[in-house]
Amino acid sequence: MISRATLTRQGQRALQCHKKPCISRCFASAASGSFNYETGDAAGVKVASRDLPGPTTHLAVVAKAGTRYQPLPGFSEALEKFTFKNTWRRSALRITRETELLGGQYTSYHSRENLIVGAKFLRDDLPYFAELMGEVISQTKYTAHELHEEVIPMMSLSRKAMLGHPDLFAINSAHAVAFHRGLGNPLYPSSSTPMTKYLDEERLQTYSRVAYSKPNIAIVANGADHQELMKWVREFFTEVENSPPSNLPSPGKEATKYYGGEERIAHDSGNAMVIAFPGSGSNTGGAYKPESQVLAALLGGQSHIKWSPGFSLLSKATAAYPQAHVQTDHHTYSDAGLMTVSMSGDANQIRDASKEVVKALKSVAAGNVSKEEVKKAIAAAKFEALESGQNISTGIELTGAGIIQSGKPFQIDELGKSIEGVTEDQVKKAAKSLLEGKATVSAVGDLYVLPFAEDLGLNV
Repeated sequence: MISRATLTRQGQRALQCHKKPCISRCFASAASGSFNYETGDAAGVKVASRDLPGPTTHLAVVAKAGTRYQPLPGFSEALEKFTFKNTWRRSALRITRETELLGGQYTSYHSRENLIVGAKFLRDDLPYFAELMGEVISQTKYTAHELHEEVIPMMSLSRKAMLGHPDLFAINSAHAVAFHRGLGNPLYPSSSTPMTKYLDEERLQTYSRVAYSKPNIAIVANGADHQELMKWVREFFTEVENSPPSNLPSPGKEATKYYGGEERIAHDSGNAMVIAFPGSGSNTGGAYKPESQVLAALLGGQSHIKWSPGFSLLSKATAAYPQAHVQTDHHTYSDAGLMTVSMSGDANQIRDASKEVVKALKSVAAGNVSKEEVKKAIAAAKFEALESGQNISTGIELTGAGIIQSGKPFQIDELGKSIEGVTEDQVKKAAKSLLEGKATVSAVGDLYVLPFAEDLGLNV
């Protein structure tokens, strides 16, 4: 463990760096500036880093422990909220004080596939934060007191917050209908989920041994020398389980299957509707279909240009329904994807706008879109993908998930080239295939007004 004297010296240097420019400290090691990740293996732990120029480092543990892989409801969120609490070596108060002294920040969050434990700090403080991260994922104390007095109350707040958001209900519903289990598990349990009957400190402790075992995690860094990172991972991640306990199931063995279907949920706080279709998986896996991302950009809906309604197919088709907010998104996962058209607002306008959504998709399938529109969609899809990948948090999660699942890191250059290669004919075939297959339709709100899938001419 790093001594208190060393920590104090580091804290003093951190304070000095805040008071005046510290060129020698901030750029102590040369940075490549490449957006591609360098990968390696440090004592059985998968490591990826890119040495971006700058004075700070962003370090994260990416674990295959999102809601897709949780054994019972609420486990991923509970594991997230226990992060940076008491360990067997440090109290939560000490962790907070030491992090503040070094000017660092830490965070944890989960997605449908991953749990991310991250920290941002000055480059020279990598040894301390590598030690802290190794300790947090291998030595956290999961006690009944903290679970019931702190963690579950925090989880209850997020459950209550969902009650007033029909759009969140609709997205959760669409995933459940499309994928059933796995990716169909809600990102956050609803207030009616029987969570507390499953969640206790012993089960959570057991699940953490699976979630944070070496085959199930990756260490990813932006702004760190790769060899230095490998050195500290070897030193400070020695107490991480080499493999999940043999008597516990290993997560992620079942491939995702798309089902499709329809669900309707009455709600009196607003209206939302999601029309969804199978999309593209990550480009680090075998289910990557860049034409799906281009199709999502072609449909569009919400304008990205201020004071302009936009010129995407849906922005033009639904312009007569200003009280229906329409937006196309593409949710990308390791082995599957979901392209969603979300609508929220007035129930009557959603009903009419949803018909225009299907008409627009049919026009693409029939080839009734110009080459210029497809060209703009390719440019928009490329920009969105590259912007997302360049974002440090997104890039870290995609890279960590990639090397856990397939051993392949997320490389931003490859992504751009694949989208550029999409043709007009590929987009047309993709739209036709979606219409011929099963759609996913989720309606939340005034069910006397919101249409059924059959009313829209969609197969479910």
